[in-house]
Amino acid sequence: MRGKLLGGKSMDPRFEQFKDLDWNTMSFPEKRDVWLQISDMSAEEFDAMMAAQKARQDQVPKVGDMAPDFELERLDRTKKRTGEYVKLSDLRGKSVALCFGSYT
Repeated sequence: MRGKLLGGKSMDPRFEQFKDLDWNTMSFPEKRDVWLQISDMSAEEFDAMMAAQKARQDQVPKVGDMAPDFELERLDRTKKRTGEYVKLSDLRGKSVALCFGSYT
């Protein structure tokens, strides 16, 4: 239904003009302008946020890079902590599948 959100709530009329935008075809400056119109963030705050995100993105491993080493505590079959730890680097040369999530 037009103008309705999940749960049947009405869309804020201030945002109605943005609901049919095709974000995949918009340039970054166009997306920035829309963000600034619907947000209470200033242009300076937005630009600082994007610069921080880019700086973080430049530091993450790329496809094909060696994964960063880390150590995790093993869980038993009932998902209880065992006190045993495993390091990714100890498994070098072996097949490894990782599943990260919250199981609480």
